[in-house]
Amino acid sequence: QVQLVESGGGLVQAGGSLRLSCSVSGRTLSSYVLGWFRQAPGKEREFVGSISWSSSRTYYADSIEGRFTISRDNAKNTVYLQMSSLKPEDTAVYFCAAGGWGTTVRSYAYWGQGTQVTVSS
Repeated sequence: QVQLVESGGGLVQAGGSLRLSCSVSGRTLSSYVLGWFRQAPGKEREFVGSISWSSSRTYYADSIEGRFTISRDNAKNTVYLQMSSLKPEDTAVYFCAAGGWGTTVRSYAYWGQGTQVTVSS
């Protein structure tokens, strides 16, 4: 089992920045990929990006356009999503998840509860 807890969400103005954290615990993490997804009201859950726990290799959705950066701190068992140049359309509940490489929800077996990000115009 892997447990994930997101934090850091909130209200930010367009153009601003926000850093989300995902605290990870449980089974050996070295074999997992940690992903970030988001879900806006009435829309499907959307892949944002992912990072390998062992190699720090990252992969991002094209829609992010280089505005977001994923990193991890092994000593703290925490994965971060640094978001900049935020737009109102980035408003969503953001989830972190653990699983294998992939961009679909089915690629990830474990999920956090999500944290709300609201970007005002």
